[in-house]
Amino acid sequence: VNGAYVPAILTAAATFTLFSTVFAAHAIYGFIGTATALALLAAIALGTMALALLHGQALAGLGLLGSYLTPVLVSSDSPAVWTLFGYLSMVLAAAIAVAAMRRWRFLSAAAFVGSGLWSLAYLVEAYALQAAPVTLLNLVGIAALAGLWLARADESERRPDAASVAAGFFLFVVAVFLARGLDGAPVGMGHGAAVLLAAALAVAAWRERAGPLLHAAGLAMLFIAGWAILGGSVGIDVLYGRLLFDGIWLQPGDDAFLRYSILLAGLFLAAGAAMARVSVPAMPRRAAAWAFWAAVVPLWVLATAWLTTGDLNVDWRFAAAAFALAAVLAVAAELVARAEAPEAAGGWAVSFLVAGAAASLSVALLAGFGPALTTVLTGLAAALPAAATRLRTWPVLGWASAGLAAVTLVRIGIDPTIAGAHALSPTPVMNALTPGYFLPAAAFAYAAWQLARTTAGRPRLAMEAFAALFTLLGAAMLVRHAMHGGRIGVGEPSLAEQAIYSLIMIGGGAILLALDRRAPSPVFRWGSIGLGVASVLSVVSSHLGRFNPLFTNDTTGTLPVVNLLLLAYLMPALALGLLAWRARGLRPDWYVAMLAAGSAALGFAWVSLSVRRLFHGEFIGAWKGMGAVETYTYSAVWLALGVAVLVAGLRFGSRTLRLGSAVLVVLAVAKVFLYDMRELEGVLRALSFMGLGAVLIGIGMFYQRMLPAARGRQE
Repeated sequence: VNGAYVPAILTAAATFTLFSTVFAAHAIYGFIGTATALALLAAIALGTMALALLHGQALAGLGLLGSYLTPVLVSSDSPAVWTLFGYLSMVLAAAIAVAAMRRWRFLSAAAFVGSGLWSLAYLVEAYALQAAPVTLLNLVGIAALAGLWLARADESERRPDAASVAAGFFLFVVAVFLARGLDGAPVGMGHGAAVLLAAALAVAAWRERAGPLLHAAGLAMLFIAGWAILGGSVGIDVLYGRLLFDGIWLQPGDDAFLRYSILLAGLFLAAGAAMARVSVPAMPRRAAAWAFWAAVVPLWVLATAWLTTGDLNVDWRFAAAAFALAAVLAVAAELVARAEAPEAAGGWAVSFLVAGAAASLSVALLAGFGPALTTVLTGLAAALPAAATRLRTWPVLGWASAGLAAVTLVRIGIDPTIAGAHALSPTPVMNALTPGYFLPAAAFAYAAWQLARTTAGRPRLAMEAFAALFTLLGAAMLVRHAMHGGRIGVGEPSLAEQAIYSLIMIGGGAILLALDRRAPSPVFRWGSIGLGVASVLSVVSSHLGRFNPLFTNDTTGTLPVVNLLLLAYLMPALALGLLAWRARGLRPDWYVAMLAAGSAALGFAWVSLSVRRLFHGEFIGAWKGMGAVETYTYSAVWLALGVAVLVAGLRFGSRTLRLGSAVLVVLAVAKVFLYDMRELEGVLRALSFMGLGAVLIGIGMFYQRMLPAARGRQE
């Protein structure tokens, strides 16, 4: 009771009484006509808002509610659209004026919500739409926001408030509807959307706190320009290396808003660059917002226009436009950087403009060249921002290089054949795969080297990773191309092909290890470890499992020694052993032990399979069984191999190798007692046990002599 403000309560009661009286006189008893009722109700509502200057914001809210409900309460057989929106414009302006005098934030936001809901109700429900009345209402709102509400803001109100956010939200929705219509088809009201978006940009440039209008206009442009793609379905044609779009409503020449989009894109570019340059010394965050939309909107409009109306293979019209946009954004970045405080710091505003220039360059290359040249040129373009760090040490330049490298990777992901499967030459090495993979790899390596000398940081690591990845991918693709007669996507891999892949991974790990010793880098370190782990997993799953000729009975070659077993088992075993030896002291112990174990497993497999090939020839399938002499030979060879591994372990001071030799000897002992005793007879059984005893005695004596000399060596 003590908090009740009696004058406001009495005024509200009087307002309700007057509203009810006029409404009953019109709708129930028919004493007054439509025009008179509308005028009286509007006068009561506006008068209530005026009295709110004396009695508080709650009464103003009541008057605003009555004002927006008045057109609903008064019915007409022939509604006048201009009268309705003229009245709503007057209500909106009056509400904003009252709110501005008292700084009532709720009232200002509610006024924009009400006008926005009326705009949407008209656009959704009306049959014969007119753009001008809706445009007028929203223009009045934008003008009231800038000239009344934001003009009276004090220094404590620097952040955007609810009124600006509400105005921006409904600006976005109304502009999108005017440009595209409810069902996605243009409705011929694009001029209204263009006027609203241009007005929003003007107000955002005029008033600092009108940032939501800038973001709303930018989002509206993205949605309007991308409507055709968002509404259609997108597919990828890997065979020809191109994108396919199905179900697009817009065909060349049918987009009524395209000309407005081009004009607005130019306005965003010019205004954004200018405002970024003016704002960046004192207001870097505002400058960053303008620079962001100056880069994003023109690029998005250009890209969507190309995708929906251009030639997706080669279209020099859009390529030239994209090259020009990249140049303009690069110049704008330089001008904004010169205005920074401190000068040429390369802040967010400059970063957005540079990123836009790099993206525009990427679009130009995608639009202007065929599949092969696009991949090569995009990869080479990644070196340009890195080279620019000699002149400007902006952090974004390194990320621009990484972004272009990522685009190249996506392009290869869409079409790994570079030139398209139909156009790829069957000639080994001398085909599109070589420049398509290795030229970008060289450009990435140069970019990493240049960034290491200038800005360094994570972009340098990313470029190192891209260089290593493209090198390995290129080598693998050339192998597959050669093994399958030039047809990349045809045929299952064989043991020989998989062996080459494993050797490539082992070699890549060794190269990264060597690079890490010369120029330490997390990419080189973890890349070498990752490749080592991948190579061991490949050996276990493919060499010893899936493609093992013991299980597949595939041919091992006609030559006695130089055959598939040499390529698939002995060479990877030696490579893994050498990598383990080089990694000692530089990589974790578990990693070295894993490589050594993989080497020993491959060596054991090579010896065992070679013995089987000696007895069975080219095809060594397990279903053929084993003879007595073959069984004895395995025992002898495994013991000899155990001794050899023991000597190597003592010679190099490797505990892993010594444990491997123990495993081999235990395996041989188990075979002699559990298998040979049952399968062998006569002399062979006696020789098996005698040989085993002699070898074990020899190993004991040898170990006793050599171990003291090996104790001082580093494991």
